[in-house]
Order: sequence, then structure tokens, then C-alpha cells
Amino acid sequence: MKKYIYLVLFAALTAVSATAQMKREMRGAWIQCVNGQFQGMGTLKMQQTLTYQLDELMKDGVNVIIFQVRPECDALYESRLEPWSRFLTGQQGQPPQPYWDPLQWMIDQCHIRGMELHAWINPYRARTKTTKVLANNHIKVRKPQNCFEYDGLTILNPGIPENRDYICEVVRDIVERYDVDGIHMDDYFYPYPAAGQQIPDNEQFRSYNNGISDRGDWRRYNVNLFIEQFYKTVHGTKPWVKVGISPFGIYRNKRSSDIGSNTNGLQNYDDLYADILLWVSNGWLDYCVPQIYWEIGHKSADYDTLIRWWSQYAAKRPLVIGEDVERTVKYADPKNPAQHQQQAKQLLHQQLPNVKGSVLWYAKAAVDNVGNYGTMLRNLYWRLPALQPDMSFIDKTAPKKVTKLKPVWTSDGYILFWTAPKGKSWKDIATKYVVYRFGKGEKINLDDATKMVAITTDTFYKLPYENGHEKYTYVVTALNRLQNESKAKKKTVKL
Repeated sequence: MKKYIYLVLFAALTAVSATAQMKREMRGAWIQCVNGQFQGMGTLKMQQTLTYQLDELMKDGVNVIIFQVRPECDALYESRLEPWSRFLTGQQGQPPQPYWDPLQWMIDQCHIRGMELHAWINPYRARTKTTKVLANNHIKVRKPQNCFEYDGLTILNPGIPENRDYICEVVRDIVERYDVDGIHMDDYFYPYPAAGQQIPDNEQFRSYNNGISDRGDWRRYNVNLFIEQFYKTVHGTKPWVKVGISPFGIYRNKRSSDIGSNTNGLQNYDDLYADILLWVSNGWLDYCVPQIYWEIGHKSADYDTLIRWWSQYAAKRPLVIGEDVERTVKYADPKNPAQHQQQAKQLLHQQLPNVKGSVLWYAKAAVDNVGNYGTMLRNLYWRLPALQPDMSFIDKTAPKKVTKLKPVWTSDGYILFWTAPKGKSWKDIATKYVVYRFGKGEKINLDDATKMVAITTDTFYKLPYENGHEKYTYVVTALNRLQNESKAKKKTVKL
């Protein structure tokens, strides 16, 4: 097995040059609870499980964790608005014992590891098919008229304006009280269509149609109003908190629209009433993660076709690809049947400059290293550190340069120290630092991602001293909450 892994790595290395490393790349992983992986596990066991997953994901190069905290109008955090989730304790409304706050714990653990934590909420889904008993303070119990039943689910009716306000109140509460780096929504807006069933919104259409005669246009209008309000709520509370949305992988098929993709499947626009291109165009999100979960060569939804389509039409905001780990390693590369599709998909990422990273569905598959997927990440594709995609459209301000950059001998070795720059607000306060290393005669080029040796919250870096004969230039820059980068401060040392 080891020989096979080395052969695969060698082949991949010949296909991917070192210069293909991206300096800014979102490397995310979804950790979901709705599959029941933590249900009734207990505090200690869940913390141990998450600790192991985070440690492995950090080794794989992951820099963003998207953690599901609100699967069905409930909470994996302490909330005054919604009940504790049954996907945590086994019974909705029952607090965990021993008591803990999973969201706060995950924020702390991710930040210790240099990762961002994005809190993942499902906006409209109020009850999944397997939930039988709801807590007394659940929205369905308190305001049943605000919900409808569809295909075994309970859905907050997007046609009722009060529901938009309610969801935004929930997200404002999270952003105000928790040091999250982002808020993330997936593809559950109007429910996925079920054969023979109709969405029961006749009354709302009569009352709130706003002069819109077409039912589909009206439903899209409802979701558009919500997305705009949601985005403004998050940024009005904390401007640096990013809003990410992960839509279904097909916007529209070619048969439905001239700009549609050459695909044949469910459509965001027509079936889920989610006009994701409008949201991107209007700047109502900060990053977009289409769920392109299919394989290269899929007859109805070819991965190659879809990633190129999204790159062409949705590049006004950072485009990050939702990757299905298990499906990627299940199918052979059509051009090289002896191997699975991870390498081929990575090459597509590198060929499309509008693609700014990927999010792994799902985290545990990467942790379990199915098909050696995690091995390839940590040893090749995500071997070097990366900053988050540029989001200067939120704010362009960067911290000032670090000061007092100096190497010092200590009892722990040769340490490069610096002093944080002074800042007055979140825009110019340094929260992290980037350390670059250049050899003798090498040009200082901060765009060369291969020269980054660390991204750290510390104001020091341990130098790899050997014999003191080789000259190296170290460069340190400061980052703010959006990872806008300061000007450089450099120091030459002999190692």
C-alpha cells in the first residue's frame, strides 16, 4: 500500500508544479451534525471525536471549518431563541450533560489551530423527517401558522415576511455573542421538489405577492429579500464576518436558459427558487460554494462542465468548489483509468483562475483518508500554508508594518521576534502574521506562495538553525480579520 501511495504522489508531483500553489485559497471542510454522528455521544466523547477530526484536518491543510449549528431551527450552542438540538443530546430542548457550548468550544479549538470557524445554519428547515418530538419553545410549536409541511419536513414559510425577520434575529444573536469568522448557509431554501406534492402557499401568495403574477418569480423574490436582509444583518453586526452560501451545483440547464450549463438536472433557479447569480452580482454574499458533487464524465451533471460554467458566470465573488470526497475517489479518471479523480479535479482548479479553493464534503471522509484523499492533501495539494481569498470588497484597509524585527538566541533556540503594529479598529489591528523565507540571491516576492513558511498568531517564529553559514532573508507581514496584508518588514540572518 505504501508503495502505491508513493507512486501516486510521484505521478501527481510531475503533473502539478510548485508554482501552482495558491497564496490565497479557501480550504474548507463541512462538519455536519444532521447525519447523527454526534447524537447522544456525550460531552467528553464528542470533544474527543472533534479534537481528532480537527487535528487531522489541520495536518491536511484545512484552514476553514464549516460547523453545522442550526439544522432544524434548533441550536448546537446556548440560545435564548431556539432549543438545544436533538442532534446533540438525542432530545430536542435537553441541554448537554456535562454542560458545554459546542459552538464556543469549536471557535476556540479552530482558532488555536489557525483555522477559521464558520457557523453553518439551515435557514428555513424547521424539522427533518426523523424528528418526532419538538421542544415547547420550538418555532413550530410556538407559531405553527408560520410553517408548512412538505414531504415529511416542516419548513418556515419563505412567503411570510415575519420569518425573514426571525431568521435574521437568530443569526444576529450568533454573530453578536460569538467570535465566528463567517456565517454559512447551504442549499435549503424552498424545499427540494417531491413528486405529486405542492407547496401550500396560496394564502401567502394572495397576501404578499407585491404585484408579482408568476408564482415562481414571487418565490424567488421572497428568497432574494431574505438573502439581502441576511447579508446586511451579518455585516451590520460585525463587518468582518463573512457570509457564505453553498447552492446546489446546477444553476439552470441549457434547455431552460441560454446561459444555462450543458446539464440535465435539478435547477437552483427553477426548482429551489434560488437565484444565486443575482446574489453574486448584487454582492449579497462574500463567497459562493456550489456543490459540484458529481464526477468528471457524469452524463447529466459533468464536473468538468459545471466547474467551468461556475467559473465563467459566478466570479464576482470568491468561487469555492464544494467537493464530494467519496465520489471523487470512487470514480476513475477518464483520461487515466488507473487512478481516481482527485488529481484531475485539482488540475481543473489550477487551470481556472476564478476558482479560489474548495470545501470538502464531508470532513470525516477526509479524516478517514478514503482513497488516500487526505494523504494527497497534506503531502501535495495543501502542503504549504495559504491565506483566505481576497475580500477587499468588504474593506481594503490593512495593518501597519510590524516593528522591532530581530533574531534572538534563547534557551529554546534561535527565535525571530517582532512587535505588533498599533491599530485602532478591527480594520488595522493585526490578528495574524505571515512569515516568508528567501534564500541567498532570491528576489523578495510575496506573491510566491512557496516562500510562506508560517501563518501564525504569535509574534515570534523559531528559526531552523543549522551551522550559521547560510544566509536567509525572513519577511514578516501583518494580517487583519479579513487577512488584508500589511507591507513587509525583513531581516537577514545566518542559519
